[in-house]
Amino acid sequence: MNGFKEITPFSLTENPFKLIGKDWLLVTAEHNQQCNMMTASWGGVGILWNKPVAFTFIRPQRYTFGMLENSECCSLCVLDDSYRNVLTFCGTKSGRDVDKIRETALTLEHIDGVPYFAEAKIVMIVRKLYAQNMNADGVINTAVLKNYRPDGSDWHKMYINEIVKVLVKE
Repeated sequence: MNGFKEITPFSLTENPFKLIGKDWLLVTAEHNQQCNMMTASWGGVGILWNKPVAFTFIRPQRYTFGMLENSECCSLCVLDDSYRNVLTFCGTKSGRDVDKIRETALTLEHIDGVPYFAEAKIVMIVRKLYAQNMNADGVINTAVLKNYRPDGSDWHKMYINEIVKVLVKE
């Protein structure tokens, strides 16, 4: 936890709409000693089941998806804007084809066995509570369908994750 201090999720003061939608997240998971991260700009935070939670939405085609499916926990890392090129790279390249950690030169750390990056300004360690495949059956406003292929082959899986630890850069 070098350079970080732990705070409660309720102590976060940054705007979640900016953190997720504008700054973007690195969703980082590890399974069988393989680690990968992907950029995410869809998600949210809130309270559900009397717990602080983070919502993430991951397409099954993503390389990180298999690691998430096989891991109890993962991290959501927020990097400052000087890492925009790293976030773009991690959102456009697949871990199947390239070692993103080596290519980005990010420093992989672990806390409680969960991977995160030392360069992050905020790290949320989250534990999966619930997951559900999204599909057209649940769509109420058909305008959202423009985000998906007509054949339905690219729907996300929604994860509701308990925020178990928050680290902020000191």
